[in-house]
Amino acid sequence: MVRPEVAASVQDEDCSGTTALVTGATSGIGREIALALGRLGADVYVHGRDRERGEQVASRLRELGAESRFLRGDFLDVQQVRNLAVRIDGRVDELDVLVNNAGAHFDDGGLTDLGVERTFHANHLAPFLLTTELLDTIAEDGRIVTVSSEVHRRSSLDLDDVESLEDYDGFDAYGRSKLANVLFTRELARRVDGPTANACHPGFVPGSGLWRTASVPVRALMTLLSVIPRRLTFGVVDSTATAAATPTYLAASDVDADGAYFTDCQQVAPAEQATDDELAARLWEWSADRVDG
Repeated sequence: MVRPEVAASVQDEDCSGTTALVTGATSGIGREIALALGRLGADVYVHGRDRERGEQVASRLRELGAESRFLRGDFLDVQQVRNLAVRIDGRVDELDVLVNNAGAHFDDGGLTDLGVERTFHANHLAPFLLTTELLDTIAEDGRIVTVSSEVHRRSSLDLDDVESLEDYDGFDAYGRSKLANVLFTRELARRVDGPTANACHPGFVPGSGLWRTASVPVRALMTLLSVIPRRLTFGVVDSTATAAATPTYLAASDVDADGAYFTDCQQVAPAEQATDDELAARLWEWSADRVDG
């Protein structure tokens, strides 16, 4: 299996002295990003909900010579996200890399305590809150990487939709949240001097665990696709390791871009709506109102 740092051609980068936080790192793409950064010399905080799996990843990182700790936090709980930021702030002088990787897909609609559709809450509001809470901790030359998806291209964002379950569709909700990731990254780069912020598409990864709450037919299809050799899918299906390449590239190397969108370790233009600066600014203000309300 090709390691992410090799697939991204950053295997010679020296991340010694770098401290990273990778969210959703107990399994799947996040685990591969965390291990790749550890092999490059970074110290890595591992975030997730599953303590046993999280401790296993942190233990593996320590075997690689990295300093690592697991920090638990449920991204649907605002206070737990705030607590995660407080714990990071209390443990590091500076955070050099933040990888917003944690994500969720819900086949059935539901609203969180904030009255927001839960896919949008987990995939956008939580990383928005974590990032903004950590801005004073992130190094001036730090990197903020937010994992989005090419699914954002088939989506549109009406902020009224994320507070309603009318005509709910799980895939539409997921795409909407991924569009928000790109818009958030664009606005973050506009507002914040210092650390760079970029978003990326990792790949199509049936075995990532993202689809664990989907319907039985969808889960069955993803299970089947996850065991078919990549060459037989004409390169459409990625392993968790190959999917981790682009996030690892953005986290480990000096990229001459800010507020940009990447796929296959290359900057590409996102969907047209993802470049709507007025919408990006409104999304930021809407998000700040929800998490502070």
